[in-house]
Amino acid sequence: MKQSFVSKNRKELENKMAKVFENDMKSLPVELRKIMANDLVSAFESRLCVLTRAQLNLKFVMITEGEVKVETV
Repeated sequence: MKQSFVSKNRKELENKMAKVFENDMKSLPVELRKIMANDLVSAFESRLCVLTRAQLNLKFVMITEGEVKVETV
């Protein structure tokens, strides 16, 4: 289940990441700032995929009198 941001949305996210980390990246050349912003968006996208998959495979533990039952939803 591969999710991907639409190119326009991805560019907007890259711009927002660059703005948020502007002070931290000011010592980098412009090209490296662009690469860094792109990497941050890629990492964010990857984390969303992982968490979505984890949520889909979430296991519930039900404890009743003397019995433990595990169910995958």
